[in-house]
Amino acid sequence: MKSTGIVRKVDELGRVVIPIELRRTLGIAEKDALEIYVDDERIILKKYKPSMTCQITGEVSDDNIKLADGKLILSREGAEQLIKEIQDSFQKN
Repeated sequence: MKSTGIVRKVDELGRVVIPIELRRTLGIAEKDALEIYVDDERIILKKYKPSMTCQITGEVSDDNIKLADGKLILSREGAEQLIKEIQDSFQKN
C-alpha cells in the first residue's frame, strides 16, 4: 500500500474530504459512487462499478454479455475491440 502523506479529519457528520489531486488521479468525479470495504482495521474506498460494466469500454448495460463463467463482461464495442487486438497479436507472431 502506498502512502500519500495526506491526513484528513472526520467531521461531526462522519465525512472525510478526498483531495482533488487524488480524485483526479483515480478518475473519481463529483457524484460518483464509492464502494466501501473493511479489511481488518482498514477502510478501503473503491470507485463503484455496477456488475454489468464492460471491462474494455466501461459501458454499463444489461445488454452486455458475460463470458468465462462471468469473469469477463463485454459490450458489443468492447468485444469487437478485444477481437481486433487478439487478431493483431496473433498476426505479429
